[in-house]
Formats: sequence, structure tokens, C-alpha cells
Amino acid sequence: MALALIIALPFAGIFLPLLLERFGRSACAFGAGVAPLAALSILLAQRESVFAGEVLIARQGWLPDLGLDLALRLDGLGFLFALLILGIGLLVILYARYYLSKKDPMGRFFGFFLLFMGSMLGVVLSENLLLMLMFWELTSLSSFLLIGYWNHRADARRGARMALAITGGGGLALLAGILLLGHIVGSFELSKVITAGDQIRAHALYPLTLVLVLLGVFTKSAQFPFHFWLPQAMAAPTPVSAFLHSATMVKAGVFLLARLYPALSESEWWFYMVSLTGLATLLIGAVMALFQHDLKGLLAYSTISHLGLITLLFGLDSRVAAVAAVFHIINHATFKASLFMAAGIIDHETGTRDMRRINGMWKYMPHTAALAMVASLAMAGVPLLNGFLSKEMFFAETLEQHLLGSFYWTIPVLATVAGAFSVAYSVRFIHDVFFNGEPIDLPKYPPHEPARYMKIPVEVLVLLCLVVGMLPGYTVASLLAAAVGATLNGDVPAYSLSIWHGFNLPLLMSFVALAGGLGIYATRRWLFSWYEGLPSIDSVLVFERMMKALTETVRRLDALVDGGSLQRYLLLMLVAVLVLVIYALTPLAPLEGPVALTPLDAVTVGGMTLLALAALLTVVYHRRRLVSLMMLSTVGLLVSLAFARYSAPDLALTQLSVEVVSIILLVLALLFMPAHTPAESSSLRMFRDVLIAGGCGVAIALLTFAALTRPYDSIASFFLENSVSGGGGKNVVNVILVDFRGFDTLGEITVLAIAAIGIFGLLHGLRLAPPRRDYVGRFWSADRHPMILYVLARALLPMALMVSVFIFLRGHNLPGGGFIAGLITAVALILQYIAHGVAWAQERQPVSYHLVCGAGLLIAGFTGLGSLALGYPFLTSAFGHFHIPLIGDVELATAMLFDLGVYLVVVGATLLMLSNIGHVSQDATCKEVL
Repeated sequence: MALALIIALPFAGIFLPLLLERFGRSACAFGAGVAPLAALSILLAQRESVFAGEVLIARQGWLPDLGLDLALRLDGLGFLFALLILGIGLLVILYARYYLSKKDPMGRFFGFFLLFMGSMLGVVLSENLLLMLMFWELTSLSSFLLIGYWNHRADARRGARMALAITGGGGLALLAGILLLGHIVGSFELSKVITAGDQIRAHALYPLTLVLVLLGVFTKSAQFPFHFWLPQAMAAPTPVSAFLHSATMVKAGVFLLARLYPALSESEWWFYMVSLTGLATLLIGAVMALFQHDLKGLLAYSTISHLGLITLLFGLDSRVAAVAAVFHIINHATFKASLFMAAGIIDHETGTRDMRRINGMWKYMPHTAALAMVASLAMAGVPLLNGFLSKEMFFAETLEQHLLGSFYWTIPVLATVAGAFSVAYSVRFIHDVFFNGEPIDLPKYPPHEPARYMKIPVEVLVLLCLVVGMLPGYTVASLLAAAVGATLNGDVPAYSLSIWHGFNLPLLMSFVALAGGLGIYATRRWLFSWYEGLPSIDSVLVFERMMKALTETVRRLDALVDGGSLQRYLLLMLVAVLVLVIYALTPLAPLEGPVALTPLDAVTVGGMTLLALAALLTVVYHRRRLVSLMMLSTVGLLVSLAFARYSAPDLALTQLSVEVVSIILLVLALLFMPAHTPAESSSLRMFRDVLIAGGCGVAIALLTFAALTRPYDSIASFFLENSVSGGGGKNVVNVILVDFRGFDTLGEITVLAIAAIGIFGLLHGLRLAPPRRDYVGRFWSADRHPMILYVLARALLPMALMVSVFIFLRGHNLPGGGFIAGLITAVALILQYIAHGVAWAQERQPVSYHLVCGAGLLIAGFTGLGSLALGYPFLTSAFGHFHIPLIGDVELATAMLFDLGVYLVVVGATLLMLSNIGHVSQDATCKEVL
């Protein structure tokens, strides 16, 4: 329960800031902070258990046949990330209260923010990989909303689209990888997956699985070559950058690396793909960061570089390297979030992020400058700050690997070069922004310190950089040990968090990086001149061109298949059916099986002959629509009789009811069709169509013959045996619909309601002048509502409603049910529209059919939720026998409530469609035709 609350609270709190926005900005921010604060309190209450090495798991069954349960997991790694998400999230909420302007809809911002926060918590606290993937995709969608929050800006819209396209594409690859992982292990539960490393690596699908999972990881954490989306996402408000792009969203990728480390690591595939990708990302991000003039652009590329460092550490495939990776995740979150906030303060107070203009800020903003400089030095890896400790561990681990053979030295050398560039861009951040003369042409001048509370989040994070760097054993040791234990599945190596390890090679590498970084910055003018001479590559332009080319290719492929021709669609479908049936029948040596066919009698032969003749005449007279429609109704009637003859009364009643409604619908719709249709097919095409249609008919007949002459096992016996005991009804068909397959029925009536609303939307307000003559030129009758039909409709209505109620009440034990009863009621009511006209009928039926559909769906849905609330699977029915005075013993079942929902949806949807066609059939003077 506690784990579910940690995730649920941010989702539940989404609407609170929206409601409190009217009471002021502070109230809105307070409303946004309530849910994360409560979730953080619940999380911290589990601290002792987690730090003791316990793994807390909560599980609720959901779709066990698919391997998907609502299973949550809290261990050291999940605790670490949840702490970062909630802790930094609360600081960002406080910061955003003062960052956002009065023109920005703050309630909407915090609603998106809490949606993302809940999604990230779902990712890090999921025990089931499929559940984790659902939250993973939700983070992509919610980050899209946050990055594009300033939707009036083109760069924000482009950045949001790019982030969604890249991370969404990676999510599809991750879905495939997780499905393969579940196939290999036989479970999607992390508890089983992370202990099945040997089984996974020994499987033939391991390389493919690893590639697919890593694609999801690399796109999410902006690894090369997918790194280009992150700088474009800097168009988002700075609170978004501080949260998504330093502490949470981009960390989701490295979180998954850590989470699946025991299952997927310890192979050459892992080493080469993960370490080389991390190394390339580390170098490219570090070099590119130095040459950025945009303050957030520099921080974006530095984030890419540090994510590459973490990825490289996991790729080194050493347990101590994994310790360093987890440690750097903590350190990077603190100093990078504080740097983004400091950059936002500078932008907020100067009106620009161009480092060529924002010079000398020490003079105007000394407090902010001091905080930003400490965070920058932590990013550079200066001793006595937290970044130094994890970076020294990183240097040490690059020296311990020997996986490149005689070229093993390239990794520590390149790591030192990347460290030097890290120092260089950190020094540039400090010197160019806070010193380097006076500011140049600032939009806001003179700049000044922000509101006091806007600096508190930065102060908290900078203080953590200091105390972790100076007192790691007293501050972060327990948290790190718990997270490392969960990452390595309990196989924790010996490691030290001491500030001083003596004079050794990693310390020398740190000093070389510091000196090299200062040297690189000293020669920056020459380097900038060289960089400006390189070919300019606009990643946004390249991405847009690629997307345009991809879209154009898909459009052309779509045009080949989707030409807007119904005849072509049917042709492709029938040809495919013909090919598949022939392919299925070819391996059968004797077409006839051992089972004898049922003997034919005169009645059956006569009925089938009439059925075939009516179907043939439907085609022959398709240009004479009324005659064709009569033939089509004959086909439907004969199919109903066939169902009745072969002991399927429910199907016969359903077919007959549907046939009546369909014929009425077609009659109303065909009224507006042209009186004559030209010949659309040439003789050659008609010959082709006859061959294909005849071939499909013969093939289906042969397939039916082959199937009916062979024995088969049916699931019918299960339903026959369990209909009364399991569903409380003797009508097996109805029990299947409302009990055994109730979820399917709920989906079907939902689709029916959606279709009805869609048709209503298409026809609403549409007015078409009806034709004055029929297809042979005769005028329509002037008597719009014949007396005989008028009188019969009134007499039939109460009788039809009584039959409908009778059919509904008997449906659980005898042929009938809500669906058939709903169609009978709908036919009786639509008859009133036809006999009396739309206006007359609606005056006497002041009911919104939208509400009828909605009420039916709610009744059906709440029936299922009732069983779920009592601890039973969704839509489990209960039944019993009760004595009612004056009536006697009766059986009552909750399935009748579900059937009532079906009844209401069928009535509402049918009338919503058919009655609306009556509105269309009004001429310019609004005189009714029907």
C-alpha cells in the first residue's frame, strides 16, 4: 500500500494546483508540493528497511496470462532514484514559483510536472518490466508536454517533437527487448530476471535482446548518436531542465542500465556496446560543451558528457565501476540541478543566456555567483567537492580494465582528455559569466539578486555538494551502499569513500585533467577560431529533413495501398484470403477427413438454395437499390432461420434484430444516393472480379468441407459444464457474454457508443435535400406519414416494449438478453420516428441518447468495479436465489446489471444513429421527409 501511494500521490495531486491557481501563485505552488511531500514522507519511512538490505515488494494481480501484474519494488536503487525525484522535485517546485512569469499558466505547468513525477516514480519502483514500460512511455509523453510548455515558441515545439520522436522510437525498441527478455526468462518480474543472468547470456536471442534494450536506454539518456535531442530540449523552462535533464528523465536510461546490470552484463557484447558508446558520448559532450555560447546549451552538452561517463562506467563491467557509476548519478544530480537553477536565475534577471553578453555577474549577483561557482567546481571535479570523489573512482576504474588488450591505455587517456575539457567548460562558465569585464547590452539592466526563496533550492543542492565532498562517510555512505547492493544484487565489492587515498595514478590523472583544462581554456581564442571554421551542422535542420523524407516515403507507400478505392481494398483482402486458404489446404493429401457429413434433407437444401439465389440477386440487381436491399434482407432472414434450425436461438434472435435495424439504416441512407449509377467496371475488370470472387467462394467451401469432416476439440463443453455453477444461468450464450467474456462485451459496447457518437458528429447539422423522384422517375407520395403506419406504430410500441422487457428478463436462463432486448426497443422507437416524423417523436421522447449511452457504460463498468472492490477479478458476477412475497422464489444475479448496461448502450447508440439520419432528411424549409 505504501509503495502504491508513493506513485499515486503525484497523480492524485495533479488537479490541486489547477484548483488553487485562482487563489494566487503561492497557493498554486503549495498545492503542487503537497502530494510530493507526502510521498517523500512515506518513502523516508521505509528508509531503515531498505538500508538494512530488504526488498519491499507489493503485488496485485491484473493480467496474469500476459505476465502483467501491478507489482511494485522498493530496494536501495529504487529508493535512491525515488529520493532524487521527490527531493529535487520539491526544490524545483519552490524554484518554479518564482521563475515563471505571471503570464505563464502555473497550474498547467505544475499539472504536467506532477504527471511526469508520478511517471518517473512508476519507472523506478516497478517490479514488473511491462508495468515499468508503461510508465516509461508516460514519461516520454509528459516530458513532451513540459518541453513544449511555451507552445507559442517555435523552438519549444520543435524540441518537444524531437524529444518525443527519439525517446518514443527507443521505447518501441525497448518494448521488443523486454518481450524477448520475458520470453527467455519466462517471467517479467525483476526478482526473477536479475537472477537469471547466466540463462539470459547463454540464450541465442541474447545479442538481439541486448541491442533492443540498449536502444531504449541510449535514446532516453541522450547517448551518441542520439544525443542531439537534449540540447534542443533546452527551449523548455529552466525548472523543466533542472528536473528532467539533470536529475530524472535522462537518468531513466542509466537507471535501467543499473537495474538490468546483473542480468545483461558480463559479456563482450555488453562491454563493447556500452563502454564504447559511453566513451564516445563522454568525449563528444565534453568537447561540444566548451564551444556553446548559450548558458543552458553548455550545461546540456555537459549533461550528455556526464551521462556518457556513467554509461562508460557500467560498460567497464567491473563491480567497483558500477559503484562509481551509482555514486556519480548522485553527485551529478546535485551539482547539475543547482547549475541549471543558477542559469535560470541569470536568465531571469538579465533576459539572456548568451555568455558573450552576461559578463561580470559577480558584481551584480554575488550570492548567486558564489553558489554557481561551487557547483561548477564540483562539476569540474575539484577536490573537497562531491564530483571529485566519483571522478577519481572513475579514473581508477579506467586503469583497472584490460578488455582492449594491448590498447587498454586508450580508455584512461581519453577519459583524462574528457576530464580536461570538463574542467575547461566549467572554468568558462565561471569566468565568462561572473567575471570577464562588464555585461554587454543586456535586455534587463542592471541585473540583481532574485527573490530570497528562489535561491533556497540552489543553496540546498550546493550544500550537498560540499558536505558529500568533505564528509562522504557521514552523508551518502548508507544511501550509496543500499543502492549499490540493489544494483549488484547483493554482490557488493570492497570500496572506499575516503577523501585521501595517497599519491597515486588516479590522483595524478585528476591533476592532469585540472591543468589540462586550464590550458585548454587559456587557448580558447585559437580553439574557437578553429571551431568556427568547421562545417556548420544544424541538428534541428537535419532531423526535420530526415523526418520529412521519412514522412514522404510513408506517404508514397500508403498511396500504393490506400488509394481511396473500396474496390481495391476488397480486391487485396480477397486475394490475400485466397492465397492463405490455398496455402492452408495444399498440405492436405485427402481433402475429406474421417468424420461423416450430416445428411441433407429437402428443407435444408431448399433454404440453402434460396440463400444462394438471394445473395446472387443482390449482386445482379445492385443498381436497383431497393430490389437489392430486399434480396439482402432475404439473405439475413434465411441466415436467422439457419441459426434456429441448428439449435442457436440466441443467434437467430440477434441476427433477426440486427437485420431489421440494418435494413432501416440502409433504407434511410440510400434515400440520398443518386438515382442511377454509371457502369464503373470494364468487361475485363468484371471478368477478373468474377474469377476472384468465384475462386474465394470455392476455396472457402473447400476449407469448410475439410474442417467439418475432421474431428476437433471445442471449448463449448467447458461453458456448458460451468454455465450454471460459475455464472448462475442456463443460457450459455448470455452467460458467456455477461460473465465469462464480460470484459470483451464491455469493450464492444464501448466501441459501439464511440461509433454512434462519431456518426452523430458527422451528421449533426448536415441538411440534404431529398430526391423528388424514385429511380424510375415516379414522384414520391405526398402522404409523408400514412394513416395505417401511423396507427400501427402506436399499437406496436407498448407491445414491442413489453416483448423487450420479457426478452431482457429471461435472457440469463432462456434465449434473450440485453443486446436483443435493446435492438427490439430501438426498432420500436425508431418506428415512431418513421411513422410520425422526427419532431413529433422527439417531443414525446425528451431523452438525450448520449446520456443513455453514457449511463449504460457506467452501469456496466461499475458492475465490474464492484467485484474488484470486493477482492474478486473485474466483472466477476454474483448470483443467488431469493424469496419475494407474492412472486415466489427468483434468481437474482449481478450479471443482470451488466446486461442492463448493454441494453442501454444498444438503445442509445442505435437511436443516436438512426434518429440523426432523420434530421439530415429535411429539406430547405425544414419540412420532414420521414
